[in-house]
Amino acid sequence: MSVRKALVVGINNYPSAPLKGCCNDSEAIKDLLTNHGNGNPNFAVWQKNNVSTKAELRQLIEQCFDGDADVAVFYYSGHGHIDSVGGYLVTPDYTPHDWGVSLQEVLTIANNSKCKERIIILDSCYSGFMGSISTAGQNTAVINEGVTILTASRNTETSMEIAGHGVFTSLLIEALKGGAADVTGHITIGGIYAFIDKALGPWNQRPVFKTNVTRFTSLREVEPQVDIKIIRKLCDYFSTEDTKFKLDPSFEPTNALNVDHVVKEPYATVENTKTFSDLQKLEGIGLVIPVEEEHMYFAAMNSKSCELTAIGKQYWRLVKEKRI
Repeated sequence: MSVRKALVVGINNYPSAPLKGCCNDSEAIKDLLTNHGNGNPNFAVWQKNNVSTKAELRQLIEQCFDGDADVAVFYYSGHGHIDSVGGYLVTPDYTPHDWGVSLQEVLTIANNSKCKERIIILDSCYSGFMGSISTAGQNTAVINEGVTILTASRNTETSMEIAGHGVFTSLLIEALKGGAADVTGHITIGGIYAFIDKALGPWNQRPVFKTNVTRFTSLREVEPQVDIKIIRKLCDYFSTEDTKFKLDPSFEPTNALNVDHVVKEPYATVENTKTFSDLQKLEGIGLVIPVEEEHMYFAAMNSKSCELTAIGKQYWRLVKEKRI
């Protein structure tokens, strides 16, 4: 059985610069990581809000990446700071010369961890500094195999709060709810980055994504847009990835004598309308496209064809190789 654990930290209670949304952020992320979309257990989540000291936060991070779990995730929402030496996750006991846990410390702990995959997600100002070379020449750019970093902003940008959540985490929440899911319902950190990247325009804060992995692990699963059984029929309908599936009016369910509709032969058959329903669902998620017609309805009524899209061909190969 896969061992998956996550540390989720939100800090609002800064003495001179309190925040409002970080504990809301951590609560939402905890709830989403704890279970998959169908309610099945997912991560064993340890949530710690308003961590008061640098020492405590450092200890929590070390515990997060301790052991040999299959996946370990560290999520942080709070203040960040950058100076001439490097970047920091700020804790409430900060002083002008000791801001909190350095990003270099966090990355070093993750790099040295024996957990198979280590994921760091930071919603804090200047967090994109992690994995960069500091102005003082300190090399923090070494990201060991199995480590992934996703941050809310570049090392020159602040991270914004709106309506009780960080802008970045608001998008992260939507991504984990299913916005970043692939057609099989799996949500990976790569898919999450792509989702957030599209949502934040070029003039907004920009997310930063750095990774050294050979594959993306699913962080959460939700109900697929189309039943996986239908996706597995791709190889039944298309004998090769370049096959054109021939249609005719018998595939259109409204083309029947008992329907008040202009009909034409061959009339709708139960078998073909079931197939056509599957093909239309596959079109809806971008795996199939009509040939020489704008809509599948006209492709059927005018005896045209449909074919796999580029991504449809990729999923066809996955089905062929029995990988889904």
